[in-house]
Amino acid sequence: MNAPTKIVTRFPPSPTGFLHIGSARTALFSWLYARHHGGTFLLRIEDTDRERSTQAAVDAIFEGMKWLGLDWDNKDVVFQFARRDLHAKVAYEMLEKGLAYKCYCTQAELEEMRNHQKANGLPMRYDGRWRDRTDHPKDLPFVVRLKAPQTGETTVKDRVRGEVTVQNSQLDDMVLLRSDNTPTYMLSVVVDDHDMGVNTIIRGDDHFTNTFRQVQIIKAMGWPMPEYAHVPLIHGSDGQKFSKRHGALGVDEYRKMGYLPEAMRNYLLRLGWSHGDDEFITTKQAIEWFNLEHIVSSPARFDYVKLDSVNAHYMREMADADLANEIAPRLQEITGNAVTDAQVAMLAKGMAGLKQRAKNLKELAESAVFYVLSRPLPLNDGAKKILTTDAKAMLAQLRTVIDGLNDFSAHSIETAIKDHATAQGKKMGDAAQPLRAALSGSNVSPPIFEVASILGKQEVLARINDVL
Repeated sequence: MNAPTKIVTRFPPSPTGFLHIGSARTALFSWLYARHHGGTFLLRIEDTDRERSTQAAVDAIFEGMKWLGLDWDNKDVVFQFARRDLHAKVAYEMLEKGLAYKCYCTQAELEEMRNHQKANGLPMRYDGRWRDRTDHPKDLPFVVRLKAPQTGETTVKDRVRGEVTVQNSQLDDMVLLRSDNTPTYMLSVVVDDHDMGVNTIIRGDDHFTNTFRQVQIIKAMGWPMPEYAHVPLIHGSDGQKFSKRHGALGVDEYRKMGYLPEAMRNYLLRLGWSHGDDEFITTKQAIEWFNLEHIVSSPARFDYVKLDSVNAHYMREMADADLANEIAPRLQEITGNAVTDAQVAMLAKGMAGLKQRAKNLKELAESAVFYVLSRPLPLNDGAKKILTTDAKAMLAQLRTVIDGLNDFSAHSIETAIKDHATAQGKKMGDAAQPLRAALSGSNVSPPIFEVASILGKQEVLARINDVL
C-alpha cells in the first residue's frame, strides 16, 4: 500500500503592487490546507513582468504575509524570473519530442488572421498554420507553440466547481516561448509547480479558464496532475466587482486602519468558507477544521460592518496590557510625544472601559489619547459647551470634594460626588459631565469615575484647575 501523498500548496503573488486582500484570502486557504494536512506551504514570487515588478512590492508581500501570520516553508523563496532558462529548456524539450512546434508568423500575419476571423464571425484563435510545416525559414524569429490536441476534450476535476469539460477544438495552440526566448506565464507556472512538487493548487476563480491550457502542458509532459480548487472571487457589498471603493486595498492598509491580524484571518476565512454557524474561529480551530468541501461556490461579499464586528470581538478578547502596547505607537503618532512605560501601564488599567466602544486600534487610540496628552488638554466643541459658568462653579466645589478623598477608587469617587450633587439639589449629570469635560477634554469618555481613579488624584486636580 502506497503511503499517502504529502500535501504541497503554494502562493504565487505577482510583485506589481500591494498584497491584495483577495490574494491574502487565497494565501490563507492554501496555508490552512497545508497546515491541516501536515503538509508544506510554499511561496513563489512571479516577477516575470519586469517593467511593473518592484522590490517595494516584494517587500510588501513579505511584510503582509508575516503580519497575517502566514509563514512559508521554503527557506529560499522562489523567484520565477530567475528560472526563465529552465522554463525555456522545457519548451525546447517539448519541441524535440514533437509536443510543440515553431511558428514564424509575423505580427502583421497574426493581425490579418484576427481581422479575417472577426469579419467572418469565426472564433478568435490561432489557426495552426505552422503546425505541420517543415519548410522552416533560416535566421527568422519564431515562437514555440504547444501542439495541443485538436479532437477530444479536456476535463478539469475541480474541488470547488466539480468536473468541468471543454472541447479541445475550442483551445488553440498557445505560445510557450516568445520570439525573444522568454517563456510565457502559462508555461512558467506549470514548470514551477511541477519542479516545486506542488500537488494542490488553490487559487482565484479568475484563473479557471487558464487551467485547461495548463492541464494540456502537464499531460503532454506526462507529469503528475495536481488537484485544483478555484475559489470564487470576492465582490463588494453591493454584489459588484470588488474595487477600492468596496475595500479592495492592500493588506498593509488594513493594518494601518487598526485591524488585528487574527481578526483579518478569521474574517477572510469566513469570506467564502464556513464551519456550521461558527463566526469566531481561532487559528488553531481553523487549522483543525479547514477543508475544501466547505468552500462556498458563489462569490462572497466584503462587508466592513462584519469585519468591524469581528475585529471588535478580538480586541475585547486581548489582554489589556497587550492592547495598551499595540496602541502606544499610534498615540505617539497622534501626540508627537513618546509614550512612557508609566503611561502604557495607565492605559492598560483604563483599557476595560476603552475597548468596549472601539472597533479597531485606530479608534481605540483616538479614544484613549486623553490619558497621555500633555496639559492643558485641548477641549472639543462638546466639552466647551458643557463648561458653562455654572458647570465651572460645580467643578470648583468638586475640587474640594476630591482633594479630601483618601480612598481614590472609582466607587469612592462616585459616592462622594453623588452625595455632593444631592446635597446641592443637583442631578448626578450636573456634576459628572463637567468632570468628564475637564478630565477628557471631550463630552464622551469611558465611565468618568473609573477614568478619575486611573488618572490619580493629583492629575485630576490639575486638569480641573486647567479649565477653571
